[in-house]
Amino acid sequence: MVMKQLLILSGKGGTGKTTVASAFIQLSQARAFADCDVDAPNLHLVANCDSEPQREAYYGLPKAQIHTDTCLKCGSCQYHCQFKAIEKQDGVYKVNPFACEGCGVCSYVCPANAITMEEMLAGEMQLFQNADNVFSTAQLKMGSGNSGKLVTEVKKRMRRTAKDAEIAIIDGSPGIGCPVIASLSGVNMALIVAEPSVSGISDLERIIHTAEIFHVIPVVCVNKYDTNVENTDKIEDFCYHRDIPFVGCIPFDMEAVQAINNGQTIVERDCAAGRAVREIYEKTMELFQYM
Repeated sequence: MVMKQLLILSGKGGTGKTTVASAFIQLSQARAFADCDVDAPNLHLVANCDSEPQREAYYGLPKAQIHTDTCLKCGSCQYHCQFKAIEKQDGVYKVNPFACEGCGVCSYVCPANAITMEEMLAGEMQLFQNADNVFSTAQLKMGSGNSGKLVTEVKKRMRRTAKDAEIAIIDGSPGIGCPVIASLSGVNMALIVAEPSVSGISDLERIIHTAEIFHVIPVVCVNKYDTNVENTDKIEDFCYHRDIPFVGCIPFDMEAVQAINNGQTIVERDCAAGRAVREIYEKTMELFQYM
């Protein structure tokens, strides 16, 4: 059985992407889902994870380590470092891990072989698993790179653990950076949650272009559409002329805000936003079944 994956994205943060993702997970009773926003994951806040996760350290690219017991203090490493990552403190050379790019030049030029390239802890992967579902997520450490590689690992762990799941719902990262590109890899469809602002329209166009580069079919909905009906109409018109399915609008709703603050999905309350998301879910899944 091949797992079909629905990715939920946004061109910018704060559009309500995770709110929609959590609602889709609730409505579909998905047996597999993941939070690929590894810089700032928060799907777990409404995912009802009542079990202790399996934790696994994630190591990024190697970074330089200076062994002071064999260091000659010649300064060659500092001279050749193009990233200004090596500092001299009280006569001792040290590597700033936030500045080090792991290129290895310092290790290559060291006459005493006092510098080694060592794996650095870059984050933590977490896997929640019970009899009903599998939830894969991760948290990248501050200042760490390789977010795209970590997203790939999050998705691999989900697929490997939930082999029998027919559908997976994935909460992606905002924007069009490395974690988004890694999230897009291998998915069948991307639901893009837009907001009706000038920047929201521009960001929507960028993320649609990115999805199309990876041959992922985009569909679009607008959250808080009634805060700017004119721009909502522009988004719907843009989708019409680009032959992109437009699956609906979600109104601004204080009931939805209260649900989220209580750790609920918005479809667990009888509110206008919840009813709108239910309609968007039905239209999206109708398209998704043909992927």
